[in-house]
Amino acid sequence: MGQAYTPGLRVSELMVIRKERRLPMKGDVLVKVGDELKAEDIVARTYLPGKIEPLNLVHKLGCLPSEVGEYLKVKPGDKLKKGDVLAETKGFLGISFFKTVVTSPLDGTVEAVSTVTGQMMLRGPDIPVQIDAYFDSKVIEVMPSEGCVVETTGTFIQGIFGIGGERKGEIKVLTATNADALTASLITPDCKGKIIVGGSYLDYEAFEKAKEVGAAGIVVGGFDDADLRRILGFDLGVAITGHEEIPLTLIMTEGFGRIKMAERTFNLLKKREGMKASINGATQIRAGVMRPEIIVPVAGAVVEDGDGKSLYGEGILQIGSVIRAIREPYFGKIGKVVALPPELTQVESETWVRVLEAEFEDGERAVLPRANVELIGN
Repeated sequence: MGQAYTPGLRVSELMVIRKERRLPMKGDVLVKVGDELKAEDIVARTYLPGKIEPLNLVHKLGCLPSEVGEYLKVKPGDKLKKGDVLAETKGFLGISFFKTVVTSPLDGTVEAVSTVTGQMMLRGPDIPVQIDAYFDSKVIEVMPSEGCVVETTGTFIQGIFGIGGERKGEIKVLTATNADALTASLITPDCKGKIIVGGSYLDYEAFEKAKEVGAAGIVVGGFDDADLRRILGFDLGVAITGHEEIPLTLIMTEGFGRIKMAERTFNLLKKREGMKASINGATQIRAGVMRPEIIVPVAGAVVEDGDGKSLYGEGILQIGSVIRAIREPYFGKIGKVVALPPELTQVESETWVRVLEAEFEDGERAVLPRANVELIGN
């Protein structure tokens, strides 16, 4: 068997990157094909319906539900300002001093009134939702009322796991090598707004220091899963990350624990130091179909043979492919495929599986089950 398919992890110095920027519901697209955008530029916006808030008119007016209609000053669909009169009793013997007045607790709209329950439903103001370009790019397609597709040429790196959503900032490398831990002492006030890069490990204290100085994100080889629980306050289950309420995004390129960042990844980030990057920690845990990512647009760069479409999914495993071991005893090691034996081989667990032979960066060779590696794309 000359080639096979295996899960891919892309680390590319230069490629064409395309992203859909789509609204959660129909709205207004603010750009057109050909527009040159900055990462912060808004490409589309819409408004989500506001929150419903019930108001017990029977309780406030001291009347029967069937009597509520007599006292209403508004009707469903009316726009409101906070303090507007919603309902008013006639008072005792017409004396205004004894009137009961119910006013709106919010800006919004009268959604509905029930003469069965005596409840009024108020809808709060619409919630604006805006989608930005995410990275410096060009609009190549517009999806009417939904969004657009943007494109750039630049560096694209996928990590193993991340938390936190989309953020932007200059890359700042804080460790001398890919094997050095990113400690709190290395994080200084000038890291504010930056995407800081470390080598092998980040501890809880360093994360808190980065949060304190206002860093936009952290990219590091490994992190402790117990510290992750301390940050989030809960255990992550089978879900998609990226929506956590934390002030910065954390991306691990290698996994949990003290694992030095792949030399190729570290050197590439070092090469892009000082450049503006966009990161996203969103990760699909269960299937692994979504990876955290670092995107660094490179102005004026041209890729002749890349189409930028296959950012995720599977890739072809063949002789010369760069792979990473994802199981012990070689977990985290980077190497090249030097042989793809076609026959099944019995492994330590006594199961018969397809294997490959890899040569790691330190020259060591090993035979690994193909399921125990992932492809690092070029």
